[in-house]
Amino acid sequence: MKKEYQSDPGLALLRNPVHFLAFGGGAGLAPRAPGTFGTLVGLVPAWLMLDWALPWRIAAVVAIALLGVWICGTSARLLGRHDHPGIVFDEIAGILATALIIASGSLVELALAFVLFRIFDIAKPWPIRDVDHRLHGGTGIMLDDLMAAVYAAAGLRVIQIFLPTT
Repeated sequence: MKKEYQSDPGLALLRNPVHFLAFGGGAGLAPRAPGTFGTLVGLVPAWLMLDWALPWRIAAVVAIALLGVWICGTSARLLGRHDHPGIVFDEIAGILATALIIASGSLVELALAFVLFRIFDIAKPWPIRDVDHRLHGGTGIMLDDLMAAVYAAAGLRVIQIFLPTT
């Protein structure tokens, strides 16, 4: 390893395109709450996609999730650690999936989607925790976040029904 990378192993890590994607362009290197920073990165494409027709948004999320299985699994295997905290591509896919429920293009709803997704991703209510512990590889890494997205989207839908001005 070259000397300049010894003081900053994150820089060397991000030179690998798989790790660069898995770590959300570097968001996963945040010293605290890398999942939250990864989710923040995902807000940008989520916001940009709000203007797309729903079928295109769904197709994009499915493609990103399928790609994420490979990206997250490969990065974890190369790192020798299942679901390394710096791997945040799954959070990016999760916030994109949560945002599918937003029809109005509302930034307030996008902010609520962010908060709800982080709550469910961190708390991992049943059966998310079971999936997180039982499934390994890229499928396990992605699936628990996609399940958290379903919970978050359901919560957002309830808010949309009772507070329709959001």
